[in-house]
Amino acid sequence: MEHPEETPTIEEKRRRRGIYILPSLFTTANLFAGFYAIVQAMNGSFEYAPLAIFIAMILDALDGRIARLTHTESDFGAQYDSLVDMVSFGLAPSLIMYEWALSGMGKLGWLAAFIYTAGAGLRLARFNTQVGVADKRYFRGLPSPAAAALVVGFVWVLFAFGVPGRDISITALVVTVAAGVLMVSNIRYRSFKDIDLRGRVSFMTILAVPLTFVLLFQDPPQVLFLVFLIYALSGPVALLFRRTHRTEDDPSGKHPRGL
Repeated sequence: MEHPEETPTIEEKRRRRGIYILPSLFTTANLFAGFYAIVQAMNGSFEYAPLAIFIAMILDALDGRIARLTHTESDFGAQYDSLVDMVSFGLAPSLIMYEWALSGMGKLGWLAAFIYTAGAGLRLARFNTQVGVADKRYFRGLPSPAAAALVVGFVWVLFAFGVPGRDISITALVVTVAAGVLMVSNIRYRSFKDIDLRGRVSFMTILAVPLTFVLLFQDPPQVLFLVFLIYALSGPVALLFRRTHRTEDDPSGKHPRGL
């Protein structure tokens, strides 16, 4: 005997139509931080615009974790988060750099800013299509939040030292384009998602945590920029090391190539 399909309850219908408020609040705060960064850049406040992007990065890390911890993950939340990331880590950093250093370069300046923005969009689209398929230990291409931190960190450090952006516009253009290209590259970057935060660690590891905060608060612009610069360079350096090591192990060059 066939059983009739169960009619969904009112509560189930509401759950399907509604959205989870808690992670969405953090995602919306991320969007606000990205929008605020754009407004501050337009007003020439380059001490606040980069800071807003770093706050957006913290909020971006929190919304996903909160959704997993509270079991409130949804397709809506994933799509909303991706769109917000495009604003905070794709559009906002390129506009900050453009307003600070690239606007005086004419067409070349806004093209460089667009290359970064396009790279972020392509990077996010590729990431969304590889969810559940790619190796979680690595990112393929520089993650857009790290690329954003590299670009706005560069602005933040030099602005803090009183360096006018237009005086180093060529360097700024190189940093912007390089960040955009790294996002769409096939270079692998560690995701650190395989680290077990609930496991036991040594006493020296625990001691490193307060030391990190001390260094960070000594000079946030320099420390943050240095951290993300090292991370951005780690991918190409690791790739070069692997290829060099592979060539030494297999001089014939017949070893299958890969990243």
